[in-house]
Amino acid sequence: MRTGTVNLPLHTGKAPRWLFERMVKLAGGITETIIYEYGRDEFLRRISDPFWFQAFSCVLGFDWHSSGTTTTTCGALKVALSPQVHGIAVAGGKGATSRKAPEEIERIGEGFSLSSDKIERLKYSSRMAAKVDSSCIQDGYELYHHCFFFTEDGEWAVVQQGMNSEYARRYHWLSADNFIEPRNGICCDRTEANVLDMTAQESEAARSVSLDLVNDDPVHLKKYFKPPNQRMLFDFESGFGLPRHHPVLDIDISERGMEVLKRAYELSPKNYEELISLSGMGQKTIMALALISDLVYGSAPSWRDPVKYSFTHGGKDGFPYPVDRGVYDGSIQILRESLENARLDRKERYSAIKRLAEFTSVQPGFDM
Repeated sequence: MRTGTVNLPLHTGKAPRWLFERMVKLAGGITETIIYEYGRDEFLRRISDPFWFQAFSCVLGFDWHSSGTTTTTCGALKVALSPQVHGIAVAGGKGATSRKAPEEIERIGEGFSLSSDKIERLKYSSRMAAKVDSSCIQDGYELYHHCFFFTEDGEWAVVQQGMNSEYARRYHWLSADNFIEPRNGICCDRTEANVLDMTAQESEAARSVSLDLVNDDPVHLKKYFKPPNQRMLFDFESGFGLPRHHPVLDIDISERGMEVLKRAYELSPKNYEELISLSGMGQKTIMALALISDLVYGSAPSWRDPVKYSFTHGGKDGFPYPVDRGVYDGSIQILRESLENARLDRKERYSAIKRLAEFTSVQPGFDM
């Protein structure tokens, strides 16, 4: 299921090396504690929760809307987590690194001794999570960050992020079996107008009609589109005459787009997920099919933005206050000692980690 998105305004600033090194240690300590106490699946569940992830980022040294909250937190986890030690790996990352996710999944998956079928399924899940949030949800945010978390058992989660000119939006997934109707739990401080959401329950009829339109030979769809270079009614002054044909939709589907639809028709996809998984099925084609479904057949898709924060050690940019290195190092040490003593079966010392809230309530500048 896709478990949420978060909208974040961008703040400037860069995590300094001294802070990032501490982030790696603290992220590793917290993660190891969760795995020891609850297991790997619980860590995936938490990392896919946008509220928990945000609080986790703030513990590491961010205020709730610092620039880099997502990328630096995921980067710290990628360094901190060892597939051999923790049984969890992180593939992908920011920019060009995100495109390395498939080869990293394959390499680490082989190290986990996962079957070739399971590795291929993980690679498919990574690709489809990105495609759904970039093409099936058209909210104006371009994906530039994709981290794929997966365990030695083949369970997975995704944390990915897109940007527009002012804001970043984060998307969370957890081992989805259905990429078309993921369960949403979305939080943010800003909604966008007229967001096409083909994953919504309300879009079920539009998905069904879109599939039928393709399987019924897409050649007949040409009459609905704006032919290349055709002039529109508003291009003509009074007395100049009118064009012979007015397209129903002001969408210019290229020859390549029509070839994609023809290829889809030849493959006869069984469901909407198969349809959108095809190479070349991008935003414009998905939008066109959705609009025809609505305008011609009355099957309207959802146009509602699928959208729904925490301080501890301070923020990397000095807000709400500078990071207190002493308190930060103390937190790392507490976690380290708790884990070391837990490994020695000294449960009474390890249980102290559960009383962190009580401990931190008396620490200066340590606001939970």
